Parts: sequence; structure tokens; C-alpha cells
Amino acid sequence: MGRHAAHWQRYIDSGQMVVFGPVLESAESWGLGVVEVAEEDEDELRAFVAEDPVVTSGTGRIEIGTMLAGFVRPRVA
Repeated sequence: MGRHAAHWQRYIDSGQMVVFGPVLESAESWGLGVVEVAEEDEDELRAFVAEDPVVTSGTGRIEIGTMLAGFVRPRVA
């Protein structure tokens, strides 16, 4: 999981990562990451996801979806 988190550090450092971390439920745990990217950068994001250690090791899978913003807090400077 450390390698997985480190893989995403570039999006955290750039400010594009809105939220990232584990979601703990009583029966299982999984992760959630919300990344802000332009529509034209979606292919780059998909290629990046394919290189994630969780994916390449077969430990897990990552699903990408598009969120239509109903409300987004103002960007913090």
C-alpha cells in the first residue's frame, strides 16, 4: 500500500487530488481517490492507473468514473 500511495503522490503534490485514502467498513476496506483532471487528460490518467502497483501486482483493481459536479468547494489556494 505504501508503493500504491507513493504512486499517486504526483497528483497530491500538484493539487489535483481532491481526496485520497482508505474507506473502512465493517466487512471490508477499499480506497477512494478523487482527482481533478481536464477531459483531454483522461487517457493520461488511465495510463497512469494501469501502472499503479495495486493494479500491476494483481492486488486490486481501480475503476475510473466521471463525476458531474453538483457542488464543489472553492479551490483552496
